[in-house]
Amino acid sequence: MTAGPVLPQPATGDQDDVPEPVYGSVQDWVIQHFLPMYRRPLGGEYRWCPQWWRHAEAITRLTALWQSWEAMRLQPGTGTANWLRDHLDHQLPVLLGRGGPFAQCSEDEHIDPRIAAADRPPPGWWDTGDGDTDATRPVPLRSGQP
Repeated sequence: MTAGPVLPQPATGDQDDVPEPVYGSVQDWVIQHFLPMYRRPLGGEYRWCPQWWRHAEAITRLTALWQSWEAMRLQPGTGTANWLRDHLDHQLPVLLGRGGPFAQCSEDEHIDPRIAAADRPPPGWWDTGDGDTDATRPVPLRSGQP
C-alpha cells in the first residue's frame, strides 16, 4: 500500500517555537507530496524528467515551491489556497511546460539541457569612465554600443 500525500496541519504550540517542516528536503517533498498530489498527463503539453534533480532550474523552482508550501501551510484559513494561487499555479506551467526545464526529456529519458554560451565582453566594456568597473551597476550606453 502506498502512502498518500501528507495534508497540511495547523500550527500548534507557542508562537516563539519554530515549527518543524513536514518534509526534511526538497527531494522528500517532491517524491512524497508534489508527484502524488499534482498529477498531469505527461507528453504533449506537460513534461517531466525522472532525473529532475539534474535540472538546476527545476531544483530552484521545486525548492521555492517546497519552502513556500512549508511556510504557508501554517497560515490559518486561506494559507493553502493562497499558496496554490500565488505559487503553484504560476510555477507548474513553467516547470512542466513545453519550454520548461524538462522540454527535451520524456518520462522515460533524461537529456542534459544545453547551456547557453556567453562570450566575454571586450576589455573596458563595463568601464564607467570613472575608473570603476563594477559589472553590477548599469552603464549608460555609448554611441555605437548595442
